[in-house]
Amino acid sequence: MPISDTSSQDVALTPRSNSTRTVIIGAVIGLLGLAAWFVTPMIQRWTLAEDTISAERLRTATVSRGDFVRDISVQGRVVAAVSPTLYATQTGTVTFEVESGDTVEAGQVIAVIDSPEIQNQLLQEQSRLTSLKVELDRQRIMTRQQQLENQKSEDSAAITLQAAKREMTRAEQAFRQGALTEVDYEKAQDDLQTAELLHKHSLLDKDLDNERLEFELQTRQLSVDQQELLVADLTRQVDELDILSPVSGIVGNLAVDQKTNVTKNQAILSVVDLTAFEVEVQISESYADDLAIGMQAEVRAGGEDYSAVLIAVSPEIIDNQVTGRVRFRD
Repeated sequence: MPISDTSSQDVALTPRSNSTRTVIIGAVIGLLGLAAWFVTPMIQRWTLAEDTISAERLRTATVSRGDFVRDISVQGRVVAAVSPTLYATQTGTVTFEVESGDTVEAGQVIAVIDSPEIQNQLLQEQSRLTSLKVELDRQRIMTRQQQLENQKSEDSAAITLQAAKREMTRAEQAFRQGALTEVDYEKAQDDLQTAELLHKHSLLDKDLDNERLEFELQTRQLSVDQQELLVADLTRQVDELDILSPVSGIVGNLAVDQKTNVTKNQAILSVVDLTAFEVEVQISESYADDLAIGMQAEVRAGGEDYSAVLIAVSPEIIDNQVTGRVRFRD
């Protein structure tokens, strides 16, 4: 009996093509390369890390967008916040009552200017004012006199009118009784009309003359008022010949010598107020556009820090720097 072989169980396989194997190999290599791309930076960070920190020790916060703050460190010098310069108010000879470095109080006379021109002008205008006041008083007297004369004329015209009215009443009675001629009666009528006309004109003349007198009196008064203003202004100028210290402090530099002839508005000296100080700083022009009045500042002096604020920035650039003023906070 013949023995059967395995031919009925065998399956013929189709050999795989080389292209499919190439695609599979390429895909595997790509996956390996992509994995290496992501894993390599992590491996590098792990290899470079020296210490590790527990996540419980870390604090996280949300990052938000805000202003970028920069600090500028500059050198400065402390100066007096108030150091006014005094000027000559008139042309004349200046006499100093103090010396440089003297302590003065506010309102104290520190210099005197001798100006004969303005002083003589004041005396002349004062004399003219006195003359105008005398003229005003004389005009008041003349006004009262003229008003009395006008009243007298009015009273006289009123009496004349009253007499004419009484005469007209008698003439009417006599004419009705036949004791008076028609000519005399008409004459009485004419006299009454004349008296009435004179009284009317006396009233008009009185009113007009009173207006004229009042106008002249006002004109005199206006002249006096104008002269008083002129004298007051000259008095002020003479008073300003005594130069007073505007602040309490010390006298700075004298701009002119003693007994020097100065012109109007010429600087003569300065006064320094030592009760308030500021810091004058020189800032590079590269930061000039970023500066603004009111910026916070911190002044370090003698190992201590003082809070301050920027109060002024000069628009002028000198040696590539701008000048600023910093004021201490109270």
